[in-house]
Amino acid sequence: MTFRRLHEQGCFVIPNPWDAGTAVALAGMGFRALATTSAGACFARGLPDTPTALGVDDVLDNIAEIVAATDLPVNADFQAGYADDLDGLAANIARCVDAGVAGLSIEDATGRPGDPLFPVSVAVERIRAARAAIDGSGADVLLTARAECFLYGQPDPLREAISRLQAFAEAGADVLYAPGLRTRDDIATLVDAVRPYPVNVLTASDTGLRVDDLAELGVRRVSLGSALSRVAWGAFLAASREVAEQGSFAGLASAAPFGELNGLFAG
Repeated sequence: MTFRRLHEQGCFVIPNPWDAGTAVALAGMGFRALATTSAGACFARGLPDTPTALGVDDVLDNIAEIVAATDLPVNADFQAGYADDLDGLAANIARCVDAGVAGLSIEDATGRPGDPLFPVSVAVERIRAARAAIDGSGADVLLTARAECFLYGQPDPLREAISRLQAFAEAGADVLYAPGLRTRDDIATLVDAVRPYPVNVLTASDTGLRVDDLAELGVRRVSLGSALSRVAWGAFLAASREVAEQGSFAGLASAAPFGELNGLFAG
């Protein structure tokens, strides 16, 4: 399978479109795979990025739209599976696989204030349930397990993330991911601790590290999360505010040419 082979050696960037148009544009730039973004999908619908902002039906519709837009393999940002119970999680995973994804990620965040992460034992059972649902489908779909320790301010997040990811790997995860890693030392430490499993690193801002730097650290996959969506929103908001607040249209100068976009989507 193409997507699985990408994780066997080297390092690749998997950017995150939020609709069919952005998927087509990214596919035309030579990227070898795409990933959905829950934040990008929510923002496009005027919603905050929270676990309950979009229901699983809307999420699956967005995933299917992006899968259908190009021939590239797509990894689904499937948050915590949109279900607390294992049966509901397994059913949703099966539906995600049916949408045509090449991979999907499951995180260990609960979405509950004051209780941000599932206990390790529970999170492990959820990864096992996700693995069983994928295997039961007969499809070759990669399972990415996410440890959200950095994003939720856990004490000693690196140590906790490594411990959780090691347990998730034993439970059946193919790819390991701890969003929030930023420094060379933290990235190298985590990569070394979970070898030989491939590691995804989120680059959602300019950390000063380039793709080659991450490759040298042993990172296999680099995702952008909501970053491209926020770049687009940043340009939109800046140009709109200039019109609203200053009566100036100078911000429109950076707009992509109509003909270029029309040609891109004309096929």
